[in-house]
Amino acid sequence: MRIATIERNTKETQIKLTLNLDGTGKCTVINPIGFFDHMLQAFCKHGMFDLDGELKGDLEVDQHHLIEDTGIALGQCFEKALGNCAGIFRSGCFLYPMDESLCRAAVDFGGRPFLVCESNLTGIPLVSIGQDGKEASFQTDCFEDFWQGFTANAKCNLHLDALRGRSDHHKMEGLFKAAARAIRQAVEIDPRRNGEVPSTKGVIV
Repeated sequence: MRIATIERNTKETQIKLTLNLDGTGKCTVINPIGFFDHMLQAFCKHGMFDLDGELKGDLEVDQHHLIEDTGIALGQCFEKALGNCAGIFRSGCFLYPMDESLCRAAVDFGGRPFLVCESNLTGIPLVSIGQDGKEASFQTDCFEDFWQGFTANAKCNLHLDALRGRSDHHKMEGLFKAAARAIRQAVEIDPRRNGEVPSTKGVIV
């Protein structure tokens, strides 16, 4: 089983995540940010990853710390669960239509972190109503922060492009789903590779 648990505790955030790469798409993370929870649920469902844990952070300051640190911890889970990447496909890509938005993701777990994110978001927070009946929001400028933390720690390079679209909600959701499907392709076991590391170097660096 390719399973990893990561705990990240700082003065700003307390995060615990357990990831199963070969799951059924179940996300049971306790997450205080509604739209961010929606994104992680979509990521797991479309990537067929199981993710469990709890996210806590200094939301009285900003959402940035918790969202970025969750990306860091999730990336560390992927790196730990993949180990030396023996036997996997390594790369993947997916084009995802989300209503009026069209989103593309391409990923390579080649050991060299790099993020290109052309999400074309407005930067205007999404406003919703929390479970307590009070107004809540999602800071859309944290979207790229999450993926930057992820790529740096999963040691992959990831390209995210919103090719068209009107709604920030749809663009972000489409990109999360496209990324999930691309990552799923990349980390699945290639039956023809016979457990070899997918690199002409013989190692992923």
